[in-house]
Amino acid sequence: MEQYTFLRQFADSWMLLALFGFFIGVIVWVFRPGSSKTYEDTANIPFRHEDKPATSKEARK
Repeated sequence: MEQYTFLRQFADSWMLLALFGFFIGVIVWVFRPGSSKTYEDTANIPFRHEDKPATSKEARK
């Protein structure tokens, strides 16, 4: 039972802080300067070729 108590206290304190730090890191990574072009390009993938499939040369870009 002692191990459960230790792990419970660890999860309630340090792990909570570690996961919060990870969350903040992901938010900073997503909203960093210069990332909007990458996300715009990814968001527009479904609209690139409405009438025909991409050629192999275009697909490699």
